[in-house]
Amino acid sequence: MPCGIALFLLIVASVCFLVRAWAPEPRHHLDAASYAKLLRHPRLMLGVLSIFTYVGAEVSIGSTMTNYLMQHSTLGVRAAVAGSLVSLYWGGAMCGRFVGSYVLARVTPGYVLLGCAIGAATLAVTSSFSTGALAAYSVIAIGLCNSIMFPTVFTLAIKGLDDLAASASGLLCLGIVGGAIVPMITGAVADRAGLSTALLVPAVCYVWLAAYGFLAGRRILSEELKVEG
Repeated sequence: MPCGIALFLLIVASVCFLVRAWAPEPRHHLDAASYAKLLRHPRLMLGVLSIFTYVGAEVSIGSTMTNYLMQHSTLGVRAAVAGSLVSLYWGGAMCGRFVGSYVLARVTPGYVLLGCAIGAATLAVTSSFSTGALAAYSVIAIGLCNSIMFPTVFTLAIKGLDDLAASASGLLCLGIVGGAIVPMITGAVADRAGLSTALLVPAVCYVWLAAYGFLAGRRILSEELKVEG
């Protein structure tokens, strides 16, 4: 089995290398000054913050959920059972992606992000202040709300960048570091105040995502993102 996995990864790495080798050269090579201009675009930079908070919230919930479901105040189940329930959280994110693609084609993406973020924040707060099955299944249902957030934020952030979108995408990818930082904050809160209270950390992240969705939906953030000169 390990040899099979290693062989599969080698094949994937080879395909990625070949695709990269065949890719056309970028038409724009940005220097430090050009990157500095990119940093001044609010939609893009707030998008980086949104990726940071989204990934941080998603990983925080996923990494603490097993212990959370094992608490007597929640479900009080064994580790194996709690672990199987966590798969529903990630499964909801996958299934919601298919439903979300249908909705996004018909509703302004910023408003879809706003609705999903409000839903996720509400579920996190509900779980934090409740017990038993309500607390358990509220936190599991957050996965469904997570489903469209990453691609929607990414698309909103690079809208209008055209040839500079690839460089802007690199900045957005830096936001993924939130998956390392926010869980540390969540863990610190959990150590001092308990896992239920710690759910308020990702809830705050979702509140910001709702704000970003609202701003993008109302076109309050500038859509003219092209670098001048």
